[in-house]
Amino acid sequence: MDNFAQILKYVKSRIGDFKPEVGIVLGTGLDSVAEAVENPVTVPYSSIPGFPIPTAIGHKGNLVFGTISGKNVCVMQGRIHYYECCDMQQVVAPVRLAGLLGVRTIFVTNAAGSVNAAFRMGDLMVINDQINLMPNPLCGKDAEAFGDRFTDMSLAYDPALVALAENMSCKLGIRLQNGVYLGVTGPSYETASENRYFRIIGADAVGMSTTSEVIAARQMGLRVFGMSVITGLARDAAPGATTNGGDVVAEAERASRKLTALFIEMLKQL
Repeated sequence: MDNFAQILKYVKSRIGDFKPEVGIVLGTGLDSVAEAVENPVTVPYSSIPGFPIPTAIGHKGNLVFGTISGKNVCVMQGRIHYYECCDMQQVVAPVRLAGLLGVRTIFVTNAAGSVNAAFRMGDLMVINDQINLMPNPLCGKDAEAFGDRFTDMSLAYDPALVALAENMSCKLGIRLQNGVYLGVTGPSYETASENRYFRIIGADAVGMSTTSEVIAARQMGLRVFGMSVITGLARDAAPGATTNGGDVVAEAERASRKLTALFIEMLKQL
């Protein structure tokens, strides 16, 4: 995208001197995190000149600025998926905007299908690494303006933030899974054979987002924490299991209160 100066100018005109410290990208059905924002200022994606607008179910398309646990936050209430636009510069635009606004730590969330057969519906999985099977957002003429094109991804997810999540989950009595997230283009869900393949190459959960955003965030030097809500069972381990968008939203909404409680406690410690 070539119009970030215009986008940045408009958003700053809406939020004044407010400077977000933490960005939070909300996946499908996870809107309740935005409800925790105090003194919110909402900027719809549709009001921002030239900004991409989500079309997927369960993605409202708002930037919500305010505070959670005393921290200034920019909550991205909905994301753009590659299958919606086939343009990675649009997919990562919200994360890049957050970085330009001053965010230095970003939480990314998603609803994901299980690859690990031990996972259950509604589990929260802390992402400790990723496998990206989508086009890389650092390709193309725009990438170098945001940092080194050849970005190191050896520590994509911040180990200190992973440890913090585990500590806070014990305090709250929330059971966490831990694993590798694999990103695919979608929008069709995976077959049983694809699920077996994903497990063989090291994945624990699969979805249609997140990995590109994390690459863009790391290019800008942001610390990243990731969380998946398991909304589908491993296909090859649960014969006959099917998935549809409505079920994914409903399962994510049921788990979102746990995720919100965990984020509130984590933000207190940052």
